[in-house]
Amino acid sequence: MIDVINILKSTEGVDDYRVTSTKRESYELFFVHEKLETVRSTDTISTDVTVYIKHDGKVGDSSFSVYQSMDEAEVEKKVRSAAARAKLVSNESYELPEGGVFSGEIESNFKDYSMPVLAEKISDAVFAADTLGHGSLNATEVFIYKDTVSVKNSRGVDKTQVKYHAMVETIPTWTENGESVELYENYTFTEYDPEVITAEIAGKLREVRDRQVAVKPETPMSVNVLIGPKEILRLLGSITRDISYANVYSHSNLHKVGDSIQSGDGDGITITLKGAMKGSTKSEAFDEDGVSLTEKVVVRGGVIESLHGDSRYAQYLGETPTGNLRCTQMEPGTLTKSEIMAAPYVECISMSGLQVDMYNDYIGGEIRLAYYYDGEKTVPVTAVSMSGKLSSVLSSLRLTEETVAVDGYTGPKNVMLKGMQIL
Repeated sequence: MIDVINILKSTEGVDDYRVTSTKRESYELFFVHEKLETVRSTDTISTDVTVYIKHDGKVGDSSFSVYQSMDEAEVEKKVRSAAARAKLVSNESYELPEGGVFSGEIESNFKDYSMPVLAEKISDAVFAADTLGHGSLNATEVFIYKDTVSVKNSRGVDKTQVKYHAMVETIPTWTENGESVELYENYTFTEYDPEVITAEIAGKLREVRDRQVAVKPETPMSVNVLIGPKEILRLLGSITRDISYANVYSHSNLHKVGDSIQSGDGDGITITLKGAMKGSTKSEAFDEDGVSLTEKVVVRGGVIESLHGDSRYAQYLGETPTGNLRCTQMEPGTLTKSEIMAAPYVECISMSGLQVDMYNDYIGGEIRLAYYYDGEKTVPVTAVSMSGKLSSVLSSLRLTEETVAVDGYTGPKNVMLKGMQIL
């Protein structure tokens, strides 16, 4: 293999560099219904290079990819071209992270199985969910990945992490009375637990069943709305992005350390950002710059406690870099099932994507499937949207006592948004 780092070191005018290399090993199964049609195994290496040039008190950078088909002369040409482009970029001066050698694996029980054995076990767990008479799984695909990621730079960073994850893609289908409804399921995970896998796919089959019989309720109405982990992450992501070093540096943040984002009598929000979380495909020991990751409490009891972000923007603000922390934990609240059922509510199961606009004080989105409890009975509903005032929602929201751990998130199973408008 071509020695990219040696070429970078020998190219005149290159002040700094970062080389990220990913070796991906995969094992893939492709099913039509439950019949195995294709098995594929791959082994690839991708390399990305960033060149940094210091000029006129500024720092410019430019990136390119190195492919296995390239020869040394082609890579040398790429480096020179990147250096020339970098001279046209004028970022405020900053330094790359210095030093640090690491080699390790992100926690996963995938390493206890060979890829073919694990793929077969996961497939069995997926198809074990297909027990509903009018339901079926079409075009199911199972992917097992082992990624070996290394980051090296000109300042002595030399870190490698091994990461495992699986992805199941399938099309749950419900056919009844001559009509069919299909959904697309993309499920990723890093721990093999057949009961969890079966439960996930079974839930999607029930969802597609209920989509077929869902009705549009009488609207408009004002009602409490329950959102689940996927939407909770979108809400929390809007909050944490606002207080990132990059947002603060660009003066696009609405909040600063010490500000309260809640003013009512709801459950206080406490958010911890983490580098790794069991079962999460987002877990990392270090980020793309090679900064080691731990955890940081950024919101405590609804009050902004600290900022967070990568090395470059931390330097601009004179702060300590936390690195890019991609896993989110929220402390549970006090909301019980009996409290939830004390008034009518809508429980969102599938949305087109929760929309959170902090600048216009808005939260809402299109609801594709939900369960509406009117105080006596529960019915599946569809073809509605919800909207509310974000500041009011944050101040009155309730967090369930019951917690869940899904990809990239640990925290309350549901968050109740009070008094949402259903249209």
